[in-house]
Amino acid sequence: MQKQLQNLTILFFLLISCWAKAQDMAEITVDESLPPVTVEETEAAEEEAEEEDAKFTLSGSADAYFRVSTNDQAPASSFANLPGFSLGMFNLIGTHEGKKAGFVGDLVFGPRGGDAVFASGVPTIGDGFAANASTFVNQLYVYWNASENVTLTLGNFNTFLGYEVISPVGNFNYSTSYMFSYGPFSHTGLKADFGLGEDLSLMLGVFNPTDLTEANVIGSYSMGAQLGYKGVFLNLLYGDQDGDFEGSAGPLFQVDLTAGFDVTEDLYVGINATMNSFEPTEGSDRPGFYGLAGYFQYALSETVALGLRGEYFGENNGGYGILGAYDIDASASVIDLTLSGNINLGNLTLIPEIRLDSASEDVFLDGDGKATSSLASFVLAGVYGF
Repeated sequence: MQKQLQNLTILFFLLISCWAKAQDMAEITVDESLPPVTVEETEAAEEEAEEEDAKFTLSGSADAYFRVSTNDQAPASSFANLPGFSLGMFNLIGTHEGKKAGFVGDLVFGPRGGDAVFASGVPTIGDGFAANASTFVNQLYVYWNASENVTLTLGNFNTFLGYEVISPVGNFNYSTSYMFSYGPFSHTGLKADFGLGEDLSLMLGVFNPTDLTEANVIGSYSMGAQLGYKGVFLNLLYGDQDGDFEGSAGPLFQVDLTAGFDVTEDLYVGINATMNSFEPTEGSDRPGFYGLAGYFQYALSETVALGLRGEYFGENNGGYGILGAYDIDASASVIDLTLSGNINLGNLTLIPEIRLDSASEDVFLDGDGKATSSLASFVLAGVYGF
């Protein structure tokens, strides 16, 4: 069944490409008073115009932080998880944008970057030895604007699921939520983005198993979709992540909702809800996780803002072993409250942050090394974007 879906998806992308090209040709008008123009001349003129319009840009970020918490322990979420004075990452993004096509190359260096591309490093053979080819590649893709309303993208790109992103420049809070930390980070594959109207958009894609950035060494694929309307996005991901063999976890299914609104000129509210689970194997229940988070940000002045993230995150049937301690039903949950300040000093943003995590089980350690259900953390981060 899955292979049939893969073949249908590939056929669908081919049909979309042909349709978009036909739409472009249909928009060309002919002035009968002028000599006829050949297809070759038209395409050459388009390529020349694109070369003149294309431009290369370089952007990125750098961040570092100080963290202290109960017994130097960090919450079980990604990033901002090292003790004392610590490094985040250096992010370098090169883009070349033309009218019809372009590319994005996104490189990351440092501990945060290493966490982001944790599944990179598929060995490639060259000169008689194996080398890890992409341990610094966060994104690498090419795209084609097939028409005014259709864009095709091929390569590796950050996930469309979730509210938060890998680069700290794109997040108000410096530490990340549990939902983001254990949802996908990136996908490698082919996707099509459709503009269906002023406020309506659709994305359809076929990808390698989640976070396998370089190649598909498993042989199974995932399908993804996103429907957006006026700042609200419904995201879906389905597919086998570990191959078809005895004892396989079976296909993964994740449904995710994100939304964000400017309530007033100074107040912004965001929301993220997600559910992630594998199909149950014979004789066992469906393991997975779920969560809900609210984001509230208020501008006190042009340079200072406060933001509160409140998240409820839970695992059922043993989940993925994220929290590490479970009740008799193999379930556990945690509530984290994160209060962050953003002090904008030009390209530099200082982020002082207090985070409180409270779990249903004793998943943390206190200052004496004893198991406890709560954890308090303080972070001071500096994030520079350019």
